[in-house]
Amino acid sequence: MSAFANLVERLADLLQPLFHASAAAAAIVLFTALVRLLVHPLSRAAARGQRARAALQPRVAELREKYRKDPERLQKAVLELHAEEKVSPLSGCLPSLLQLPAFFLLYHLFSSTTIGGDGNGLLGHRLLAAPLGGRWADVLADGQVFGASGLVYVGLFAVVAVVATFNFLRTKRTMAAGGAVAVGGGEQAPGLGAVGRAMPFMSYFTLVTVAVVPLAAALYVVTSTTWSAVERAVLYR
Repeated sequence: MSAFANLVERLADLLQPLFHASAAAAAIVLFTALVRLLVHPLSRAAARGQRARAALQPRVAELREKYRKDPERLQKAVLELHAEEKVSPLSGCLPSLLQLPAFFLLYHLFSSTTIGGDGNGLLGHRLLAAPLGGRWADVLADGQVFGASGLVYVGLFAVVAVVATFNFLRTKRTMAAGGAVAVGGGEQAPGLGAVGRAMPFMSYFTLVTVAVVPLAAALYVVTSTTWSAVERAVLYR
């Protein structure tokens, strides 16, 4: 973790002439952008995979009709179809999974008081008036919701709300265009209706994440979700 801390410190030193006391916060945003650039080829591959899966839906529907009384044979036939067409059902998960280590590194780095036996100097860095190692609970405990530190969180919550609403509307349009997923003779899979209704609201859970993690990790989440929203709008247009 000390190597990662050194990377953040070096980035902060480079950005200090531009961002002054908020240089470490800017370094986290830059680090997040670099991570997203690294996984962007996988995001493009995931977009191609989704288009390929959409193109296979008529054939999948035929298989559902053919094997509607044999779920095991249906599952095997669908997997064989994906393998034949070289389409991976899990390709869309890879970009998100590969970002998790970076998030947990930031979370751990700004939750630790020491690094390699020495004090954690990164905890002294701030985003405007808010410490990067602090949490929204600290702001609430100090009664500073609309104070200097609290306004930083208000700004982050506002960005997340805008991005979540954008994702919400886009997901609703996508689901309306795609229609309900059915199995067998047209019956919806058990529980799928509830999942479908809840899916557009999933983006709003980012608000909870931002509220409970250290500010540094919250910056990563806000930057990454904003990037995702723009990237998906471009790749899935």
